[in-house]
Amino acid sequence: MILAAEKGDITTIIGGIAPNWGPFGGLGNEARVMIEVVMAVAILLCLGIAIWGAAKQRIGATALRDTFSAEQGKGLIVAGLTGVFIIGSLGTLFTIVYGMAV
Repeated sequence: MILAAEKGDITTIIGGIAPNWGPFGGLGNEARVMIEVVMAVAILLCLGIAIWGAAKQRIGATALRDTFSAEQGKGLIVAGLTGVFIIGSLGTLFTIVYGMAV
């Protein structure tokens, strides 16, 4: 019996999931780490906005019966999650745009 995962290891799996830097492949290691840190901070900020919006929506809808606060909370949730999606897919978007320009 031959197992499919016999020769592979976790780096093979992670290497397949890791983003391809595409046009930014020539950047140094320090620049890549800085870009990743900035993107991670931005994602955490957007998630914080989404959580703040969820709390605002919940408090406005139930405790205070404030429909304006509830609607504002919904807007914050959408904005935060949209920001997470956009920042998370920036590497793919840059690679696609660069590929179309070449």
